[in-house]
Amino acid sequence: MDVGKRIKYIRDKRKKTLKEVAEYLGVAEATVQRYESGDIKNLKLDTITNIAQYLNVNPSYLMGWSDLVEDIKTDTKYEYYPTSISAGALEIAEPVSGYNVKKIELPDVVMGKWASHKDIKIMRINGESMNKEIPTGSLIAVKPIDFCNLKNGDIVVFNKEYEYSTKVFYNDQENKRFIFKPNSYDPVFVDHIITYDESDNLIIEGKVVLCIIEKD
Repeated sequence: MDVGKRIKYIRDKRKKTLKEVAEYLGVAEATVQRYESGDIKNLKLDTITNIAQYLNVNPSYLMGWSDLVEDIKTDTKYEYYPTSISAGALEIAEPVSGYNVKKIELPDVVMGKWASHKDIKIMRINGESMNKEIPTGSLIAVKPIDFCNLKNGDIVVFNKEYEYSTKVFYNDQENKRFIFKPNSYDPVFVDHIITYDESDNLIIEGKVVLCIIEKD
């Protein structure tokens, strides 16, 4: 196989889309497609190395120097917000943008398909209102999402006048309201409802795409 075919083979094997590879490289999706089809010849070594890092494969395989698909154990740094996001009642917090953002390094194997997504933010859950899915103390990976792409049942981090919480999102269009539902073993937690008229200061920080449970 030539370089392009090897890139496509590994991309399919890793279950990555053309769009995901393109976003990581900072190029157009059509450009990655041209890499794979062989329309772009003599790929730069830096490009091959970056593709190999994202697809977690030895660059020598992509370049045809080896037929061994050797996984590379890599870690990626993400923005980490040193605050606990409520999974209980709404709580007052500083704006996320106001935090002294730190960096946290997580293994790509843990992040899975979200590895190396530059817009991912890592936060920590505090509370029991989502404990059927996200135990308190867990790290969550939060990816920004356009409101129009949100679906009922998505878990989101939202804030209303700097009160942050994590709940299951529903857009009740019939009754013109947003419902943020808990998912807890404890029945004390109830829905948080914000009508369309009350939603001027409602901000969806992002969709929770991954929960990382830290064990003792």
